[in-house]
Amino acid sequence: MSVRGEFSSRLGFILAAAGSAVGLGNIWGFPTQVAGNGGAAFVLVYVILAFALAYPVLMAELIIGRATRSNMVDALGMVTGSPVGRITGVWGFVTVSFILAFYALVAGWMIAFFLETLSSLVGLELLSEWLTSQTVLRDVIFCGLFMAATAGIVLGGVSNGIEKWSVRLMPILILLIVLLIVYVATLDGASAGFKAYLLPDFSKVLNPGLLVSAMGQAFFSMSLGVGTMLVYGSYIQNSEKLSTLGASVALVDIGIAVIAGLLIIPAMYVALANGVEIYTEAGELIAGDSLIFTVLPALFDTMGAAGSLVAFVFFALMIIAALTSSISMLEVPVAYVVESKGFTRAKAVWGLTTVIFSVSTVIAFNFGELFGLVISLTTQYSQPLLGFVLCIFAGWVWHRDNILQELEKGDEGVSASLFWMIWPWYIRFVCPVVILIMFYRSF
Repeated sequence: MSVRGEFSSRLGFILAAAGSAVGLGNIWGFPTQVAGNGGAAFVLVYVILAFALAYPVLMAELIIGRATRSNMVDALGMVTGSPVGRITGVWGFVTVSFILAFYALVAGWMIAFFLETLSSLVGLELLSEWLTSQTVLRDVIFCGLFMAATAGIVLGGVSNGIEKWSVRLMPILILLIVLLIVYVATLDGASAGFKAYLLPDFSKVLNPGLLVSAMGQAFFSMSLGVGTMLVYGSYIQNSEKLSTLGASVALVDIGIAVIAGLLIIPAMYVALANGVEIYTEAGELIAGDSLIFTVLPALFDTMGAAGSLVAFVFFALMIIAALTSSISMLEVPVAYVVESKGFTRAKAVWGLTTVIFSVSTVIAFNFGELFGLVISLTTQYSQPLLGFVLCIFAGWVWHRDNILQELEKGDEGVSASLFWMIWPWYIRFVCPVVILIMFYRSF
């Protein structure tokens, strides 16, 4: 049995967990959700739901993880004392593997567009054209490159791989977003974008579609339900105060999502001022991959010499964001295979990377039929349902005294805190009911 790793510092954990949460879900997904769901109204609902629903579930994962010091399958088996827990763990393991399979394809596109900024600078037009045209060969090659980079980091373990790289990559990510916001703010049209992003249309706040989208975004962007936070929680030192750590991760995640929107939405309006079409035929802002791979590159093209540099920085940012998330996703199945099946870390990492890359390849060859389907099944349906089951385990199945005992390891006075007065009944009654109602409304 190999010795389990631990995060060596509080900052290391916060940046790694926030890195897991801060990925394409924040920098690509969140602004496009804002664009498609009424602008600032979505921002408002997302922030409320992130704290009202996602934070309590995040805490459940961290507490279960540290108490059991185990991977998701074994941890949920211990907490429930029944096969139902282990089956739920396997469900999370499979869900996160499928999420990583489609995620790696999108990250591969980011690498291709990043390299295109370099090829266009040196005048390699044929290469630039190939890099920006969607072909199965291009998708498979760059997906493979991304998976190899992810595997290389996870191979180093917790402190020498995940923590070491998160502490380096996260500050660079934040710096690049801020630099791009400052630059975009100086361009014509940006002020209209800031207005659309920051002034809510309150008539849209209770729109069922908006509420469901905001809940899905909160779960997806915080990596909830699929075991990433549970596994990271299992690497936290006993001396750490879990409620504060969880709040720090939630704040960093929400903060980066919101500042990413401050970059993307104003950039769309700058594109509009430069003659780039940013609305669909239905009159809504273009969202999804069309935004990142059509609207924004068209904007960069209108910027002249500065456009290549801005594009270079932007796609570098997207690759970093993707990596900080993918390493946490791969760690979920790796932890299980190493601890439960006795594999070495190297065999587990490369074996699982090969399997997930094979799934990505199948999706690439059947893109029209499978890509959207896999995203819907995993992020819109499986993740919220897994979140619901975790609420049941933490609120109803696991003994309350065991939870308090775990929290007291790093916070002796927790029993008298506001967190302990609210969280146990909240995770028991409020979170499961709200998740189920919103899940039902999504149909």
